[in-house]
Parts: sequence; C-alpha cells; structure tokens
Amino acid sequence: MNGNRVVLIAVNQRDIASTNQADVLLRLDPWEATSLFEGHPTHAFRHLRMVHLPDGLLFEDDLDLRWFAHCGEVVEEVIFPSRHVAASGKASLTLHPIGTPHLSVGEIGPYGGHGGRAAPPSSRLAGWWKLLQQRAAASTAVEGFDLSLEVTHHGPHLEAPCLFIEVGSTEATWGHEGAADLLAQIIRDTLLDEDDTTRWSPERNAGETVVVTLGGGHYAPRANLVGSMDGVWLGHMLATYALPFELEDGQVGGAWKQAIDAALLSTKASFPEADLVCSMDKKAFRGWQRQAIRDHLEAVGVPLLTSRAIAERVSNR
Repeated sequence: MNGNRVVLIAVNQRDIASTNQADVLLRLDPWEATSLFEGHPTHAFRHLRMVHLPDGLLFEDDLDLRWFAHCGEVVEEVIFPSRHVAASGKASLTLHPIGTPHLSVGEIGPYGGHGGRAAPPSSRLAGWWKLLQQRAAASTAVEGFDLSLEVTHHGPHLEAPCLFIEVGSTEATWGHEGAADLLAQIIRDTLLDEDDTTRWSPERNAGETVVVTLGGGHYAPRANLVGSMDGVWLGHMLATYALPFELEDGQVGGAWKQAIDAALLSTKASFPEADLVCSMDKKAFRGWQRQAIRDHLEAVGVPLLTSRAIAERVSNR
C-alpha cells in the first residue's frame, strides 16, 4: 500500500466517445501500461491513472475504493469520459455530476446510483464549464455543437468527487474526433497544471461562493447561467423531477427534502470552507413547494439566492 494520491480516468471500452478521449490523452503524453485492474488494462502518467472498463460506467460502484484495494493508491477524483444520449439528436458537449438522491433509500436506479445518495461533485464543474465555452467558441472543429451542463443523474456511486464529460447525442457524433480532442485537452491541461485553478482549494478559495441549483429541466438552465459567472463554483444541480413533492391533507411530503439534503451534504464534502448557497428556478414549482423549500433551507442555514443576488454576493466578497 503506497498511499499515492491520484486522479482516475475511467474509460468505457464499448463507447467510442470515451475511447476517443482516452486515445487523445494517451497520444499527448508518455503514459505507461501498468498492472491489470480486475483483468482490465490500465495506464499511468505522473499522478494520473487510466482504467479501461469492459462494459459501461453507470454501475461501477465504489470504483475509487476498489482501486485503493487494488494498488493502495488513494483516488482523489474520478473523471468519466463518455457519450451523451438524447432524443433530440443534437450534437452536444456536456458536463454533469452524478447521483440519484431522489430515489428511495437503498434503491438501485435503472441507470445506476443508490437511492438517497449523491456522489461528491467534482469541484471542477464550473471551471470546466467556463473553459468549455471559451475553447468551443474558438474552435471550428466543434462548430454547431450545443454546450450545456446537465443536472445530477445516474450512477455509479463513489466516495471520491467525480464528473462525466460527454460527447452527444447520437452515433453520428459520438465518434467525432474534434469533439474528443477538445474535451481531452481540457482534461489534460487542467489535471496536469500544478497551478490549476479549476479545482477547489480550501486554502486558496475559502469563503468563495458555491451554488447548488434547484429545479428546472435536465439541461440545467440556471446552472448554465450562474456557472458562467466569474468567481462562482457549482455543486449539485437538481432538476424539478429530482425534487418529488407530495401534498396530502395539507401536509407536504415526498423525497424532495431527502434529495436536497443529500446534494448539500456531498457538495459540502467537495468544497470545504465554502460559502454554500442555493438558487431556485421559481417557475419550476408551485407556490407551496417554493415555500417548503425556503423553510427547509432556512432551517438548515443555507441561503436561497437569485442569480442577481449571487452576482452581488461574489462582487462584494
């Protein structure tokens, strides 16, 4: 057991969007083949590790702990290059955290994840979102691609902070080499930068604002907005469907409170010493639902702010 602290890049061998990003990374630096992990190929370069998994990523629960058991290295973060699937068929580049906090506790989701739990979000979400917008705007290779964050959804469940970085949305674009190159360059340039500012540092960033968003659709319009602001970090993003309410005889029930608490808890784990706030899409909820959310956040001591108030909070820091 060597105790090295590493970042693990988990690749799906059956997914060309995943393997294309991996191939770019392997070409750019002198990675070395290392010992098989559960029978599957691995590579190492500096503090980065890559594992090529055989059959999807969504059910690879405890991958970080399994890696530690394999070689004694502590996984500080997991990056999942992947494809994105959408009925719209639009060419897209997306980022998102993972978890199924709204499902019944102990339930295994149809696309992985453990009910009532959300893996810690990578603190790089907002930094990579800003960088993705900048580089895509400057690149003709991904002209016509939509850019978006996605809300928290699906598995696997991990203890280490993690995110998915994806090329969408159909077979026509999953293998797009320009898209893979752009995403892989973002991965490489930040993970290998000793002065990387896309990752939270409690010493450097203590007191800065981290936002958990509540409500809206799957493509996280509120998070897209606030995550583009200078000085703002992003934690979990919960869509309206991930905040299920029930109202019976005037009593508010449902798993909405469970989902919020799980999102706040794991976001705090990724951002120690943060100024944690929430932002709500008011149009996504009925009046009684909005009031229930306000009351609960007040009870747990987390401010609920508009996007304008967030911008003012950051500028006045």
